[in-house]
Amino acid sequence: MKKLSNFQITLLVVFGSLFAAGVLIFALATAGGNSKAIAPVTMWGTFDDTLVALVMQQAIDADKRLEQVTYVRKDPATYERDLTEALAEGGGPDMFILRGDYALHDSGKAMHIPYSSFPQAQFQSAFLDAASSYLADDGIIAVPLVVDPLVLFWNRDMLATAGYANPPAFWDEVAPMVRKMTKRDDGGSIIKSGVALGEHRNIHNAKDILSTLILQAGGTITGHDSRGVLVSTISPQGSTLAAASQNALGFYTQFADPANDAYAWSRALPESQTSFAAGDVGLYVGHASEAANIAKTNPNLNLAMAPLPQIRAMDRTLDTALVYGIAIARTSRHQTDALTAAYLIAKQPVSLALAEQSGMASALRSAVSLPAQGNADLVNKAAIISRAWLDPDPVATEDLFRAMIEDTVSGSSKIIDAVSQADKLMKQIIGEGEGT
Repeated sequence: MKKLSNFQITLLVVFGSLFAAGVLIFALATAGGNSKAIAPVTMWGTFDDTLVALVMQQAIDADKRLEQVTYVRKDPATYERDLTEALAEGGGPDMFILRGDYALHDSGKAMHIPYSSFPQAQFQSAFLDAASSYLADDGIIAVPLVVDPLVLFWNRDMLATAGYANPPAFWDEVAPMVRKMTKRDDGGSIIKSGVALGEHRNIHNAKDILSTLILQAGGTITGHDSRGVLVSTISPQGSTLAAASQNALGFYTQFADPANDAYAWSRALPESQTSFAAGDVGLYVGHASEAANIAKTNPNLNLAMAPLPQIRAMDRTLDTALVYGIAIARTSRHQTDALTAAYLIAKQPVSLALAEQSGMASALRSAVSLPAQGNADLVNKAAIISRAWLDPDPVATEDLFRAMIEDTVSGSSKIIDAVSQADKLMKQIIGEGEGT
C-alpha cells in the first residue's frame, strides 16, 4: 500500500467532517493533533487592517495557533498586480483573500484542494450557493469566508415626501416611484434622482446590478456546453435566454433615457454612492457592506436597507453577491500550515465575527441559519438566495458591460444589437471556439 505524505494526511484530517443535524462541522486538526503548532504564515487581502485585527484577536483568544498568522493589507487598486508579480517571483503570501468573481481568473495562483479530501457535495452542503465559483474541475480553489450581497438602500425622507411608506419589493414598482421622486431644475438637469440606475461610468456596481437583473429574468451570462467547456450564454442562438438579457438591459437603461418618463440619471451626476450619501437619491443598489461607509459619510441621512427588488412574475427570488474566500498560494512553502490556518479562520465563530463587523454574511449555511436581528437578518437572507456566474476575466467583462450599457444609452446600438455584441465579446474573452 502506498504511504501517504504528511500533506495528504493533513488534508484528510483537516477536511474530515462530522454531520450533526445536517450541518457540516470541520475537524480542524493537523496530522499531529489539535494542539500542534503551525509555522508562521502570511495572508494578503484588501480588508481593512483594523477590522481584521479585531476579528483575529477574537480568533486568537479561542485558538493560539492563529498568533502565527500575519495579515498584510494591500491596496485594492493594485492588489491583483502585486499578487501576480509576487507569486511569479516565488515570494508573496502563503494565503490570500480571493474574491469569488476572480476565482476562475486566478485559479492558477492557488493550490486546489482535491475532492478526494473534501468532496464537492460536502462543500455545497457546508457553504452557500454564492460560493460555487470556488469549485474547479480538480478541486476547491478557496475556502469561503464571507458573502456581501446586493441590497436596496432607500432614503426614508425622499420616499415619504413622495407618499411612499415602504421601498419597492418588485422592479415594476420602481418606475412609478422614480417619477414622483425625481426633481429637475428649470434647465431640465436632474437635481434629485429617484433611483441610481441607467449608466455605467458613475453607477457604483453597474455590472453587478445588470448581471443580477439578467439572472433574475431567467437568463445566464456564462455556462458550460455538453463537453463541460465554458461558453458565453448572454445571447445564445436559438434560445430564449437572449430575451432575458435584452429585457434586463432595457429595464436598466430606461432610467438614463431623457425620452423616457422614468428618466432619473445622467452621467453628469456625481458617483451614485456619493449622491445617495448626500441625500440626493431615493433608491440605491449597493452591497450590504457599503452601509457603514454611507452612514459615516452622512450620519444625518435617514436611510434604511431592504431586500433587492424581484421580478413579480418569477417563481423564485434571486440575488448576487461578492464572496470572499481564503486561497492557499501554490508557491507557499507552508501549505499545510496555511491550510490549517485558513480553516481556523473560516470556522463559524470567526466568520460570524467578520460578518458582523463588516456588515456581510458568513459563507457557512449553519451560520446564516442562526437567529439574527435587523439588518443582519436581512443580509443573511439575501446571502442565502445569492447565486454566482463564472467570470472569465472581471476586468475585461467590466468593459463588456460598460459597452453594452453605454452603447444603448447613447443610441449607437439598439438593445438587441448591444446584447449580441456583448455575447461576441464574451466569446472572445473566453476564447470560445479556439482550438476546436
